[in-house]
Amino acid sequence: MSTPRTDVEQVELANTAFYEAMERGDFEVLSSLWLAPLDTAEDDIEGEGAVISCVHPGWPVLNGRGEVLRSYALIMANTEYIQFFLTDVHVSVTGDTALVTCTENILSGGPAPDDSDELGPLVGQLVVATNVFRRTSDGWKLWSHHASPVLAESGEEEDEDTSG
Repeated sequence: MSTPRTDVEQVELANTAFYEAMERGDFEVLSSLWLAPLDTAEDDIEGEGAVISCVHPGWPVLNGRGEVLRSYALIMANTEYIQFFLTDVHVSVTGDTALVTCTENILSGGPAPDDSDELGPLVGQLVVATNVFRRTSDGWKLWSHHASPVLAESGEEEDEDTSG
């Protein structure tokens, strides 16, 4: 595999690593992909560095490394299977900040029923996401993740419009 040459390629790899860590349930790797206070301390007058944030679909805003990482630990502990198929990925880099927008086509399964070793029912979900990255001495790190569900069209409105 060749080494990524451009910032866009490096951000794409960082973004992919984030979703792959989620799929594997690798909390240690996932944690290492987020900004830590020391990553941006020189940019911050108060010395705390950039505060990370996260919005999971249907959740309130989570601010700070502790809250954000606890949320991922909780999700990983309660998700037996998850797979992301990313589409509509767009990367924009300006200086030391990168913005990634994408559609997360998610397939997930809950815990197995008590009397079975098989996964619970698989559920599909369509989510749009914005991931903001900052350049650090260790590469591109997540600064913010915001995901919002896409409401499926039911087709009922079309039926009403054509019935009159």
